[in-house]
Amino acid sequence: MRANCSSGSGCPANSSEEELPEGLKEYGNLELVFTVVSALMIGLLMFSLGCSVEVQKLWGHIRRPWGIAVGLLCQFGLMPLIAYLLIISFSLKPLQAIAVLIMGCCPGGTVSNIFTFWVDGDMDLSISMTTCSTVAALGMMPLCLYLYTLSWNLEQNLTVPYQNIGITLVCLIVPVAFGIYVNYRWPKQSKIILKIGAIAGGLLFLVVAVAGMVLMKEFWNSDIILLMISFIFPLIGHVTGFLLALLTHQSWQRCRTISLETGTQNVQMCFTMLQLSFTAEQLVQIFTFTLAYGLFQMLDGFLLVAAYKMYKRRLKSKHGNEKPGCQEARHRKESTSPKETIAFLEVNEEATLSPGPSGPMDLHGAPMPAGDISRAK
Repeated sequence: MRANCSSGSGCPANSSEEELPEGLKEYGNLELVFTVVSALMIGLLMFSLGCSVEVQKLWGHIRRPWGIAVGLLCQFGLMPLIAYLLIISFSLKPLQAIAVLIMGCCPGGTVSNIFTFWVDGDMDLSISMTTCSTVAALGMMPLCLYLYTLSWNLEQNLTVPYQNIGITLVCLIVPVAFGIYVNYRWPKQSKIILKIGAIAGGLLFLVVAVAGMVLMKEFWNSDIILLMISFIFPLIGHVTGFLLALLTHQSWQRCRTISLETGTQNVQMCFTMLQLSFTAEQLVQIFTFTLAYGLFQMLDGFLLVAAYKMYKRRLKSKHGNEKPGCQEARHRKESTSPKETIAFLEVNEEATLSPGPSGPMDLHGAPMPAGDISRAK
């Protein structure tokens, strides 16, 4: 995406040799190591999560992409709109406003997949949404940025990181494909790999959170408004995504999945785009927001997972206190699928509307003779 680029220092091409501030120097030294290690860890994590994907269910989401469509609407409809409303509500400066808007226009991150697994969400839908949103970002990111910045007088180039999007797709699709194959060939072993991946994902998030805190220690007092936005932005995304999924009559499992996918953004892609678009002095002003958003979206995810686990434990203890007869009746009621209920109602309706003798019917549907009626009396 191109905007008005002046010949001064506002253009990234004229600032490539500019010296980075102290905080960004530290980040630049760790960025390569962090990128390589995180790519390997995310690849292994996505491989383990791919072991939970079933081919038939995944193909069902592709054939009937209603859940994916709702997720894309949340990702590129709700999130940019929420970002724009936050910009207006807090009267942000132009540079801060662009950073918030870019974050809102980014696709979903792989962090949502592990959170979806922890809340017993639809893993097939989660991975499908992450993949589809990353592919759609090739066109939707520049489109959303163009539409929302039409009235802004930009002096910088906003460069969409297409190379970063491609790397993200490779790190997502290839490990998941291997995981699906392992689950298809060796289903028992895939469950063990899945459990190991869930534990490794938790450790990875902990390491990333600690590293982010270390890198952010010099920026905590820089701008309290951006820190507030980075905390409430993912929360609003989770809530609105859940409500939209609920309004479109999605199941509870899909509602949880779409909610987590909506509020979780690809922070690395956002920071890459900011690096390509702004000078070092400009970047240090918005560096806090990208790190804080990454930390707070993980914190919000952990809070949602904890709330779900508490609710699940409470529900389990409540059902454990029921009498055996009540538990069996409830189990029979829950095991009846909607298709069976509809078929049962259709059969009863046909039996009611079908013409025939008006006499009483026996269990097989045949009219009872008059003699049998008198004997029954």
